[in-house]
Amino acid sequence: MSAADLAQNHTWPNPVRAWFAAGVFALAAVLSYTDRQILSLLVDPIRATLSISDTQISLVQGLAFALIYSFAGLPLGRVADIWPRRRTILVGLLLWTLATIACGLSRSFGTLFASRVFVGVGEAALAPAVVSMLTDYFPPQRRGIAIGFFLMGMVIGGGAALSIGGGLLQAAENGVFAMLPLLANMAPWRVTLVVLGLSGIAMAALILTVREPRRLGHFSGESSRSWPLRQVVAGFVERRSVLLPLYAAMALMSIGDFGLLSWTPTLLSRRFGMDPGHIGVQIGAVSIVSAVLGVAAGGLLADRAVVRSGIRGRLAFTTIAALFAAIGAAIGFARTPDTILFCFGAWTLLSTANGVAAIVAVQDIVTTEMRGISVALNSFGNILLGLGAGATLPALLTDYVFGDPKAVGLSLTVVVAPAWLIAVVLYWRAMRAVFPSAAEAQPA
Repeated sequence: MSAADLAQNHTWPNPVRAWFAAGVFALAAVLSYTDRQILSLLVDPIRATLSISDTQISLVQGLAFALIYSFAGLPLGRVADIWPRRRTILVGLLLWTLATIACGLSRSFGTLFASRVFVGVGEAALAPAVVSMLTDYFPPQRRGIAIGFFLMGMVIGGGAALSIGGGLLQAAENGVFAMLPLLANMAPWRVTLVVLGLSGIAMAALILTVREPRRLGHFSGESSRSWPLRQVVAGFVERRSVLLPLYAAMALMSIGDFGLLSWTPTLLSRRFGMDPGHIGVQIGAVSIVSAVLGVAAGGLLADRAVVRSGIRGRLAFTTIAALFAAIGAAIGFARTPDTILFCFGAWTLLSTANGVAAIVAVQDIVTTEMRGISVALNSFGNILLGLGAGATLPALLTDYVFGDPKAVGLSLTVVVAPAWLIAVVLYWRAMRAVFPSAAEAQPA
């Protein structure tokens, strides 16, 4: 049976149940990103209590989380492919919840660092298992908007971390939690982390209401069985002409994501003397609105493209969205704050739309036995290349090539533009390399 026949003949879960699951997963994504980003709001009180340096805080925020998250995702992606996915999500959720509480109880840099490591490990289980489940909940023509809805939770969570964390911190400072025996004598920053961690228990109860959908075999109407690892590797090797350029392109686009997010505030501050608080409000608003629009538009338009032209249509949309992101790559030539914000917003919108479509395209291409690890591979490449190059290379160029702090905008363009151009070429290569039947057939 072909993939097109399978998708047509398969009995998909009830749409109400499927969208309920997508909503629960989006809430879990908001919680995960809030737990992930909350330390940025608590830097000074943590430093004062634990007597640690900015460098140690940066290690807790970066190395302890990001690298562990990317490396742990690979085996956890495999776990999502061979173990019940709801159980995988629950174990990961409880792990990062307990680790967040441990962060609040930490008495030294070492315990704080170790706790953040486990936050990274727990959160690495979420995306591979969720994307795999959503692929079995929704038919191909609905996958883009469904997976995009989940990713929207991550986008909102990144911005919500400051709002939720700030609200909890203020409540703790005002003694709202003083009536609770365990929290009464804690410093406000500790109360914030403990309360945030405890909310994960309620999230776990909500996850229990979601049913595990039957795994859909890619070329068989029967539920899939776990493949040996060598067969999974063989599956990726068989599809390497499409997947290698696709993964590389997504990682290259993430250089722009991390680069612009890391250095656009500094560009506005150095070039125009803008106040950090004012910059934060404007960048935050532009980031959230652009990313939400990008997720919605990317999912919807990519779904329409797959209905018309199959997987190749989805990849064509991905390529076009990446192509127009050139507007953002030109941020170094912007001459006013509004133009800089426009470039930042354009990149965020188009890169997000491109990313959603690309992630869903990968799910169309791989088999159900490969889906969890396929998501983990994407995260691995994006974090290692995007965070490593996007956040670091503009600083190196500014310091050692241009020798002018105000040249940070030009440094961004010099780094982002070549990465963007290579990514567009690679997306085009992936589209051309799609196996012949994919241009006509619907994905399973």
